[in-house]
Amino acid sequence: QVQLVESGGGLVQAGGSLRLSCVVSGNIISIYFMGWYRQAPGKQRELVAAITRGGSTNYADSVKGRFTISRDNAKNTVSLQMNSLKPEDTAVYYCKADLRRELSSTVEGYWGQGTQVTVSS
Repeated sequence: QVQLVESGGGLVQAGGSLRLSCVVSGNIISIYFMGWYRQAPGKQRELVAAITRGGSTNYADSVKGRFTISRDNAKNTVSLQMNSLKPEDTAVYYCKADLRRELSSTVEGYWGQGTQVTVSS
């Protein structure tokens, strides 16, 4: 069984910083794509930042220059450093991992339970 557990959300004032972390556990052979998504009330879930196993990154235009994604392949973790936070960054943030499990030949996507980030003005 695969689990993704996020931590690090909370309430912060505009201009502040937060660091989100996500640990992936279970019978995993390899993790390929890892990413952070967010969903604000009444809006669709959107990709915030993504990172490949080799370290290539991609960011939403709205967070470029403020957020940094990183991963530790040995520990099966992905983190999101969020600086210069704005009220419009308020959302539930979800970790996602595309991975292959033991005894499986397919790559499957798994989601964390989400962590709330609230930025006050």
